Amino acid sequence: MTSELSVTEAIQIAAQAADAKGGSELIALDVSQPLPFVDAFLIVTGRNERNVIAIAGEVEDKLNEAGVKTKRREGRAGGRWVLLDFGSVVVHVFHDEERSYYDLERLWKDCPQIEITLPEPVSITQ
Repeated sequence: MTSELSVTEAIQIAAQAADAKGGSELIALDVSQPLPFVDAFLIVTGRNERNVIAIAGEVEDKLNEAGVKTKRREGRAGGRWVLLDFGSVVVHVFHDEERSYYDLERLWKDCPQIEITLPEPVSITQ
């Protein structure tokens, strides 16, 4: 990573940012064994194109604020599959249809998952 953050810390920041914008089905995978150029993937689903773009924007903003600079960004205009490359961490934000079609979890099924800790949802009781 280009900052003082570990890969796990960067994944946590990205996951919390995605969750804050309504991202769902978050899965983080340790892909460091099969891939020499990246350590982890975070895969997120958005409800629609606008949501995918909002999630990707929030993830990028929060990681950049934490000192992790974006190396490459693809697919933001279409809002169907946005790929954010931060070097050691790559974030894939999918529209639900593309997530099902490309099924990255199946492709990388032999890679261990990285635990993600998200804030508990706030419940409003009357």
